[in-house]
Amino acid sequence: MKSKIIDRYLIRQFILSIFFGLLTFTLIFIVIDLMENLDDFIDQNVSQEIILQYYLYFIPEIIRLISPVSILLACLFTVGKLNNYSEVTALKATGMSLYRFMLPFLIVGFLISIFSVYFTGWIVPYSNKQKLYIEQFYMKKKLMYAGSNLFFQDAQDKIINIGYFDEYSKSAARAGILFIDTKDATSVKKRIDCEQLKWDTISNQWIASKVIERIFSSDTTDKVNSYNTLSVDYLNFRPEDVLLKQKRVEELNFNELLQMIEDQRRSGNDVTKLQIDLHSIISFAFANLIVVIFALPLSIERRKGGVAFQFGLNLFFTFIYLGFMKISQSFGKNGLMNPVLTAWFANIVFFVFAVFNLFHVRK
Repeated sequence: MKSKIIDRYLIRQFILSIFFGLLTFTLIFIVIDLMENLDDFIDQNVSQEIILQYYLYFIPEIIRLISPVSILLACLFTVGKLNNYSEVTALKATGMSLYRFMLPFLIVGFLISIFSVYFTGWIVPYSNKQKLYIEQFYMKKKLMYAGSNLFFQDAQDKIINIGYFDEYSKSAARAGILFIDTKDATSVKKRIDCEQLKWDTISNQWIASKVIERIFSSDTTDKVNSYNTLSVDYLNFRPEDVLLKQKRVEELNFNELLQMIEDQRRSGNDVTKLQIDLHSIISFAFANLIVVIFALPLSIERRKGGVAFQFGLNLFFTFIYLGFMKISQSFGKNGLMNPVLTAWFANIVFFVFAVFNLFHVRK
């Protein structure tokens, strides 16, 4: 019974400290970003309501970035407060081991990590998409008009360009298909231009209208054919894939990222970077748990320099962790490491250090 009371007390203090850290760092982020974007808001005459919406949509991305540091801060403050009142010493006197003391913190860290997978995989991309819309429409930044002037590779030998795509009628205006020689990327075998490329929902294929087909021969002569309509059944992309291909990675939720990886793989493109982004959603979420395992043993021991020194030490290791993550991603995106290992490398290294440190802390 006493253990349950202690667990509830520790969990309550820990969660309150996490909220304090998230609130503090979020406000700092918003103030800094507001100072940077103030000129754009004024120049484009953005209303206060839109500015408020902008920062409401920005908050999930901020929380994703600062959650490991906030949890580190919460570990330090919670254990530091217990140390100040000699409560850690009292708990040890009752026979509570370090591992038992850490249990409620680990449970909270694990639950936060599980929620962070969903939060990072679905909520953050949605908010990023809304934030990007405000930047483009109201602040005239990062302009990219969805549905117009699209250009992408459909397969190793096919490149698609679309003048304008209407997602409601599932049709593309002023579309072109370029057929590339797979043995010589600089050689074009054929080109098809059409006034409209429309998706047929019955046959599940594209139908081109008012088509000009140019076949490029090895000599100087070209063969030109024209058709009123032409069934184009050899394209891999579907209507829902068109606008998806134009999104930034940070706008894609977990399912869309999986779909893009499959589309790019089917097209014969390298999907290493996308795979790293996919696995990083999960690995970065579990950084919250790694931080708890790493920070608690460092925080529970009294050291010269007090709380300030412990905070600096923990913060130092946290930034080393983030640096490890960026370095490993650089190696992975250059093809020097497996995508899964790349995404989890920093977690693995710091988990090993955390376990090693845990066994060497006075119990």
